[in-house]
Amino acid sequence: MAHTCQNCGAVADDPGHLCNPADVHLHCEYCGAHDVSVNHVCKGKLAAMNFSCSTCGRVAEQKDQLCNPSEIT
Repeated sequence: MAHTCQNCGAVADDPGHLCNPADVHLHCEYCGAHDVSVNHVCKGKLAAMNFSCSTCGRVAEQKDQLCNPSEIT
């Protein structure tokens, strides 16, 4: 189960990393898995990823989906 900050919207697996945490169940749009972690990367998602965030390590298809994107080469 992930947690989201009710103040700023940040998401983390550990509620201790957030200032005002609330429980949230994340759903993977690529593989359909429910209740995944914040850093969940399934095989279908990994094949489509072009960028990673230099700050938090998340991956995304488009650079505007990350706060500090760098291209995966």
